[in-house]
Amino acid sequence: MDPLAGGGRLWHRSSGMHRKQPIIGVISDRRLLGHHAFQVQGEKYLRAVVAGSGGLPLGIPCLGSGFDSPGILDAFDGLLLTGSPSNVEPHRYRGAASAAGTMHDAERDLLAFALIPAAVRAGLPLLAICRGFQELNVAFGGSLHQDLHAVPGYGRHREDKGQPVDVQYAPAHEVRFVAGGLLARITARDSAQVNSLHGQGIDRLGEGLVVEALAPDGLIEAIVVADAPGFTLGVQWHPEWRVQESEVSMAIFQAFGDACRSYRS
Repeated sequence: MDPLAGGGRLWHRSSGMHRKQPIIGVISDRRLLGHHAFQVQGEKYLRAVVAGSGGLPLGIPCLGSGFDSPGILDAFDGLLLTGSPSNVEPHRYRGAASAAGTMHDAERDLLAFALIPAAVRAGLPLLAICRGFQELNVAFGGSLHQDLHAVPGYGRHREDKGQPVDVQYAPAHEVRFVAGGLLARITARDSAQVNSLHGQGIDRLGEGLVVEALAPDGLIEAIVVADAPGFTLGVQWHPEWRVQESEVSMAIFQAFGDACRSYRS
């Protein structure tokens, strides 16, 4: 008996037309664990895709040159760019060299900056969080502050790593949504209290990006791509954290999931 056959019907790709859950590609980090490299996705993002978006999360590996990363997008109904302990390499936006000890991930950079323009052109729904938010800005020609705490006029946006994780991810400050913008529409609110766990932030806004939310100190906290044919949203905070406990976080992931289902159909 053919192992691919079930109930007299051969499985094939088109059977996905009957699938209710969208397949959402989740970008990977590349990490060295001992002597070997591993492809890593944070579990909190995978759980948020399932619980918040109703999707099936699948990791997209960052394998460097020779891997057709834009081509792999054909397999997905949406793309999630996650946060990460690593920072975008500053040469990507003509920035100064990073401080000693800064964690980078050149392979993830290579993957992200191949996927973002391809996804936006295709109208593939895109949700970008923290590092992903910064990648989205840099992909459109923007730049980053590497150390916000050292820039006059900005408040503290980094977490206290000496505190329990629940305290690190607790609401830290308000963000105000732009009237009539995507966040205002999907949340039916004009502001939200959000967590804040980042040392970097947007300096120069990328060309064709539109501000969606601001922190009290004026830092850009959310963006969209102005003329994108599909759903795009980048946020600097972490809505994936305990997504079901926040109405705003659920609204973000549900809107992303709805866009992925529409894209699939």
